[in-house]
Amino acid sequence: MTREEDIKNAVEVLKQGGVILYPTDTVWGIGCDATNTEAVAKVYRIKKRDDSKALICLVDSDARLQRYVRNVPAIAWDLLDVADKPTTVILDGAVNLAPNLIAEDGSIALRITSEPFSKELCYRFQKALVSTSANISGEPPAQNYKDISEELLNSVDYVCYSRRNEHKPHTPSSIIKLGPSGEVTVIR
Repeated sequence: MTREEDIKNAVEVLKQGGVILYPTDTVWGIGCDATNTEAVAKVYRIKKRDDSKALICLVDSDARLQRYVRNVPAIAWDLLDVADKPTTVILDGAVNLAPNLIAEDGSIALRITSEPFSKELCYRFQKALVSTSANISGEPPAQNYKDISEELLNSVDYVCYSRRNEHKPHTPSSIIKLGPSGEVTVIR
């Protein structure tokens, strides 16, 4: 299967409210349409995760990130410009997303991916994607496809083919929370 066919199949599943497993700029992820409340609820069930714990969203561009936050502070752009590894920013004022994806304080965790597969997937889908690590809560994240449990593989609607043969170390993103007054807190 070509990468283009893989992306097309994944996008069709996402548009129908389905959940996918896909390679990202960090570890393998469980993904769904970040604007679909039922799909987000399914991700929480699959991960066996309390829905009070917010999930990360992946986007393909600065412009797409701006669709989901009322006001992106200048410090966020500065941090993303100098980041030398995948960096997730937690920003206040989340909008246009499934309500069960937004943290109790109104914030959302977003990351702009530059990895070719996930970037193209986000671009073709034209919306933010949930991007939570491919694991049951409390277990180690799946760095590569071979690390994904059978339980997870059987719980989703589509498993991407791209990068399945990869065997190299991957780590989760850095996470930085930006407060309303410009305060910066490193979460991970």
